[in-house]
Amino acid sequence: MEVTTNRAKLAKWLLSADRIGLDCYRAAYLGLGTAKSIPAPPPFCYMATGFSPATFRRGIPLSKLGKQLNPFPLVQLPYHRLVNPWTLGAILHETSHNLQTDLGLSRAVPRQIGKQLLKAGQGAEVARTWVRWNREMFADMSALLLGGPAVVGSLMDILARDPETVSHFNPRGPHPTPFFRALINTELLRRMGFESDAQKYRRLWLRIYPKPSSDSIPARVLKSFTEACPVAVDAMCFQRYQALGNKSLYEVLKFGHKEQQMIEEASRRLAAGVDPGILPERFFIGAVRLALDRRHARPEVLAKNFYRALASG
Repeated sequence: MEVTTNRAKLAKWLLSADRIGLDCYRAAYLGLGTAKSIPAPPPFCYMATGFSPATFRRGIPLSKLGKQLNPFPLVQLPYHRLVNPWTLGAILHETSHNLQTDLGLSRAVPRQIGKQLLKAGQGAEVARTWVRWNREMFADMSALLLGGPAVVGSLMDILARDPETVSHFNPRGPHPTPFFRALINTELLRRMGFESDAQKYRRLWLRIYPKPSSDSIPARVLKSFTEACPVAVDAMCFQRYQALGNKSLYEVLKFGHKEQQMIEEASRRLAAGVDPGILPERFFIGAVRLALDRRHARPEVLAKNFYRALASG
């Protein structure tokens, strides 16, 4: 009986994750300026041991499939993330990796970032660094546009480590240096119109990490960050792309105060165990995060209500 109960619980968790991933695709394809062929199947989530989420895009051979081409955007979620659904901004991030590919932005985005940074006089070293970061930065930016301000808090939970780790620069790594990564997200949050939230998160981050504590960051990259960051965010999120039907990513996945009001109302409903209504599935993550931060209910109650609302029907 216990095994059956656990399987049912896990099935509910993963069904909920699948519905969030599907909603991300719906939002992206409905927001395009021109119709695109709809990709299928939708994202498929599964649980794995370990610390970090991951993704495998569709159309690549996987050894676990006998080198057959993977038909799904596969999203791997660690058990501890599923237990704590306010950390599931990971679904938005990993799904966004697949959106960059499926929407045809894999080459256009890094090209635009490099072009804009060089035009702004940032130099080749700086431009190369931001271009190398483009895929992880895109996943962060898209996740924030899909899920709203609470996604930044969820990300900072993951980034916050010891000062040396937060400031470590990997010259070959695809991720922005964690110290920069949090600030890149607050810059987009500011551009989205959430100035107060952006300032709050920025102040908090810089209070914990007043300056990079590592000598590994190239001097030019560190010195240029204040000027380069707004240019890179603008290039990725606010410039129009032909692949998006001559829209910007912000226009396709636009998130504003209206959407945030929906999330705030849903946070109270989740805490009370009340049906949150026709809330887009991707907004549930922000709603449960907000309910947790504001202590509307105990964590275990919020988790139970989160999955019950998403998996019902």
